[in-house]
Amino acid sequence: MARHNHLGKKGEQLAKEYLLQKGWQLLEENWRFEHKEVDLIFREGDELIIVEVKTRSTDYFGNPEEAVSEAKEEHLIQAAEAYLEEHNLNTEVRYDVVAIILKNRQYEITHIPDAFYPR
Repeated sequence: MARHNHLGKKGEQLAKEYLLQKGWQLLEENWRFEHKEVDLIFREGDELIIVEVKTRSTDYFGNPEEAVSEAKEEHLIQAAEAYLEEHNLNTEVRYDVVAIILKNRQYEITHIPDAFYPR
């Protein structure tokens, strides 16, 4: 596995553990719709939470959350709509970003609730 893939998987694991500690219910990991992927899907109360995880080994080139492009946001929105339809759900959806800087065995997690909204 390429180094960046390993870093991404480790970041997703850290994000999952972090959100589970908040008491959220994990519904899906790496859920796919067509060529779009949602890293994590959680439920908190009545809300469905779509989580994009961005992991970097440094913030030298900017914060990890800055790598969530408008195109990626649109893909996540489309995937969320498909998830709701596939599971016959009628609930509020929130889009969060979990940004992680992981260097050696140290890490810093930044959780951004409502990171973006459907346009």
